[in-house]
Amino acid sequence: MADWEVWLVIVLLAISTALTRSGVALLGHRVTIPKRVQEMLRFAPACALAAIVVPDLVHGGSGELHLGLANPRLVAGVLSLGFYLLRRNMLQTIGFGMLAFTLLRVFHVFGAVA
Repeated sequence: MADWEVWLVIVLLAISTALTRSGVALLGHRVTIPKRVQEMLRFAPACALAAIVVPDLVHGGSGELHLGLANPRLVAGVLSLGFYLLRRNMLQTIGFGMLAFTLLRVFHVFGAVA
């Protein structure tokens, strides 16, 4: 790609980003979102987070589906979910999940050597 093509792509992406993000501000109160759609949009962040996290939990290093107790990411994720449902504290859940994942990886690595 030539330098001018790279700059053209950058400018076009900047314009498209500015237009799509400023649409709400430009339209103002002329467009109303139905109540049902507003209720559904409350769940969009959780759905987006699940779409990012779940594939990382269930796929192995080379992209194959890896469901089972030998997958430390999946086991730590399930344990963290259970911890969150019991405690309802996000910061503690993050710490617990990191600790569980680290311990599972350590035992998996050193357990295979022994």
